[in-house]
Amino acid sequence: MDKILLKGMKFYGYHGVLPAENQLGQNFYIDLEMAVDFREAAKTDNIEKSVSYAEVYEIVKEIVETKIFKLIEALGEEIAKELLTKTSIKKIRVRVRKPEAPIPGNFEYAGIEIERVKEEYVK
Repeated sequence: MDKILLKGMKFYGYHGVLPAENQLGQNFYIDLEMAVDFREAAKTDNIEKSVSYAEVYEIVKEIVETKIFKLIEALGEEIAKELLTKTSIKKIRVRVRKPEAPIPGNFEYAGIEIERVKEEYVK
């Protein structure tokens, strides 16, 4: 299966278990790996036969910046569900990175990674 990659998308959101995280917000980084059969798009050079990166970006931006989740697991799940139901993506891997997580100590980021397939959402 072919893949489309969107890595390092940065958004400001209000996700976290602590009330301060929901009020003050912080940066979140989203990486996507999307399985799409784009043979027809490659043959025809037609965006209608593929997935618009701009559309994917806008869907993710809307979710991260306007919804509030306690868990980044729930944020990742919502991103996967929306992209799988609104596009021709067959399978998706979503990584959510939270570099400013309120954890005492030195670390690059806290994060999650999930992998979902269209059949889980579209019957």
